[in-house]
Amino acid sequence: MTPARSSRIRSVAKAITWRALGSLDTFVIAFIVTGEAKFGAAIAGTEAFTKIVLYYFHERGWSHIKWGTLKID
Repeated sequence: MTPARSSRIRSVAKAITWRALGSLDTFVIAFIVTGEAKFGAAIAGTEAFTKIVLYYFHERGWSHIKWGTLKID
């Protein structure tokens, strides 16, 4: 199989979808955990962990999408 690299537009699309997924994650966590300041550390710690997991699955999903990839000669 010929190796491929991502186009710039693909990178932008991935950045936008990743940020949207991350923002949704933050909203859900903030909704579940109250808005009180003492929970800020809990939200930040949880968010850091969950975004790492979500990013892994996000990247794995994108690896199956051929749109925006370029063949390297």
